[in-house]
Amino acid sequence: MTQIARLVPLLILLGTLPATDSYALTRSAKAARAILVIHGGAGTISRDQMTPEKEKAYHAGLSNALAAGYKILKSGGTAMDAVEATVCVLEDDSLFNAGRGSVYASDGHIEMDASIMDGKTHRGGAVASVQGIKNPVKAARAVMEKTSHVMLVGDGAMEFARAQGLEFEDSTYFATRRRWDELEKVKEEEKARGQYGSLLFPHTEMGTVGAVAVDHNGDLAAATSTGGLTNKHWGRVGDSPIIGAGTYADNGTCAVSCTGTGEFFILGSYAHEVSALMKYRGMTVVDATRNVIQDQLVKLGGKDTGGLIAMDRKGHFAMEMNTAGMYRGYIGEDGVPHTFLYHDE
Repeated sequence: MTQIARLVPLLILLGTLPATDSYALTRSAKAARAILVIHGGAGTISRDQMTPEKEKAYHAGLSNALAAGYKILKSGGTAMDAVEATVCVLEDDSLFNAGRGSVYASDGHIEMDASIMDGKTHRGGAVASVQGIKNPVKAARAVMEKTSHVMLVGDGAMEFARAQGLEFEDSTYFATRRRWDELEKVKEEEKARGQYGSLLFPHTEMGTVGAVAVDHNGDLAAATSTGGLTNKHWGRVGDSPIIGAGTYADNGTCAVSCTGTGEFFILGSYAHEVSALMKYRGMTVVDATRNVIQDQLVKLGGKDTGGLIAMDRKGHFAMEMNTAGMYRGYIGEDGVPHTFLYHDE
């Protein structure tokens, strides 16, 4: 960590430096030092609505995911294996809007999206609008490695996943009272307004989970998975499975995973935009993420529209948001998970 980076938290505490929306946690590392960064979704994460028990559960969920990925990196595994394993843990945790914790679409069904990208080979894979696949990120990687395609959707993606022997669960596995209550609440709000389409604006938390990693070889990888937006029109696909919009990885620049209102991330191609700012304008990963989230995204969609995590192959990383919070964390060579919920942490 640089001398300035060490002083930032102290200066904020003393009131010398304001805790602005563009404050991003950053760490430095020598080349080929394994680091893992994750997010569990950005949105309206209020201390007033968060009980101590719930806070503890979120920290535990993030820590468990970091531990899974770190175990792979520590043993010399690849960044690809690490981000896949990490996202699987988050998909299995009903607290997060991915896999088991996915939100409901307007028709009462759950449709999931996921993608993964290898910074070394520049190859990627994705699935969209899938049902029943326990871990969509595994299906995304299978598309990358077992086909000549980048994305499969709907029934075709599910048939492919079955052929690959991936695990499926019935609807009861994904059914959670919390997510159903969220759907009913949003429908009631829209009925009261006399209009449909408020799904473009966050009601509570914008889900999505993701991970970026650099391994001991200096290779980068990124993965993202989501259940989408509560009350989305069935068949709607956001940015999470779209390479360049919600996920991107290039050893020459960075690995990125986004979270927020996907329509805006698609329109801005923001995962790739972080890489482009680094490649063509010489920005650091911290400056590039701040530009994308605090400037470009705000101009396009306004405040409270999302965030992202990004890391270069030297281990410099950022966790940026324009929302009240973003579930997030990182783990480095010391094997200690660091997790955060609110914007001002």
